[in-house]
Amino acid sequence: MPSLNEVLAVILGGGVGTRLYPLTKQRSKPAVPIAGKYRLIDVPISNCINSQISQIAVLTQFNSVSLHRHITQTYTFDTFHRGFVQILAAEQTPRSRDWYQGTADAVRKQLFEIKATRARYVLILAGDHIYRMDYREMAQFHWDNGADITVAVQPVSREEASRFGLLKRNAGKRITAFVEKPRDPDVLAEFVSRDDPEQPYLGSMGIYFFNTDVLIDLLENTTYDDFGGQVVPNALSTCTVFGFDFTGYWEDIGTIRSFYETNLKFTRPDSPFNFYDPDQPIYTHARYLPGSVVQGGTLNNVILSEGCHVINAHISDSIVGVRGQISDGVRMSKTVFMGADYYDPKNEEPRGGIPLGIGRDCQIEGAIIDKNARIGEGVVIRPFPRGTEIDAGSWVVQDGIVVIPKSTVLHPGTYIGPE
Repeated sequence: MPSLNEVLAVILGGGVGTRLYPLTKQRSKPAVPIAGKYRLIDVPISNCINSQISQIAVLTQFNSVSLHRHITQTYTFDTFHRGFVQILAAEQTPRSRDWYQGTADAVRKQLFEIKATRARYVLILAGDHIYRMDYREMAQFHWDNGADITVAVQPVSREEASRFGLLKRNAGKRITAFVEKPRDPDVLAEFVSRDDPEQPYLGSMGIYFFNTDVLIDLLENTTYDDFGGQVVPNALSTCTVFGFDFTGYWEDIGTIRSFYETNLKFTRPDSPFNFYDPDQPIYTHARYLPGSVVQGGTLNNVILSEGCHVINAHISDSIVGVRGQISDGVRMSKTVFMGADYYDPKNEEPRGGIPLGIGRDCQIEGAIIDKNARIGEGVVIRPFPRGTEIDAGSWVVQDGIVVIPKSTVLHPGTYIGPE
């Protein structure tokens, strides 16, 4: 029988991440903090560890320093364990001087390293999705069906159909047709494959399980750049390609709006995703921080990370990231506050004369405040109408959401919001 020890997981580190700007101004998409204390990359790596897949390679390219630092500080197996989390960075070689041109091209450029692991199977994953999956079930499905390629699929609504690769299957769950992000009404009508009127389509999740020899053949003998748009559709005529059903929670963190709304969902009592599961936890960097201190005020539907100090503030439907400092009189709602990477040194004047965190009497609603921000006293931040796009330098509005970039200093009394 095949073994999980023969599986190599390859996690794609993503491209420039322009739709998540300015959160990706100084970091890659998988390194973006989420849910207070985690980073996006923690989700696929944790899923691999929980699925007993311990050979993991992360392909990186843009703004990758913080991602590299997080991975090397977090995922170190002991010397008696055969597993590893390896970083495969884009590089110039005698064979190629180009950057990764797409998902398939990224894997093609690292085929030498993939072959060196002698893995019989390769699991391709994205580094910017939120979900919990036991890949063992997908692997077993792949082996039971004698597949060359298996694609993880989920039900998709009519409204979301144009964002996905859509597919059709036969009664044995073999994929017979595949189209990437269709917009033509005739094509959409052709790919209706479920009786559910709310979710009539099957969509690819961007998770692929390959026999390694098949993957090598497809990449070495073509110039295809993308798995969903080119490799998988063109493999249907020569390979056995199956669709593995997944019905759990899954979210693609592709835009500022999806990032913001997904984070706020985590704060609710009925959150669709739980970061702590005794059997399948999500791992992250172990920080040796004190417990958070709350001195008065009110907290309602708040994720409060470790190392925070909250003084007589009123916070609702928000996330407070690690080392988050919130001063007296602050009112904050529907906000993702990422906290800080460090504390201000004692007995030193803070940078710009404004301490890390959120100053006294600030009123903040509908915002994303990146790490190490210094928000002066009496600052007011209000959301803009949906669809509003503004780049004011020290702050940005994306789809109506105010984003304060990393390490920004906002002077006391600043007002950001509709006139």
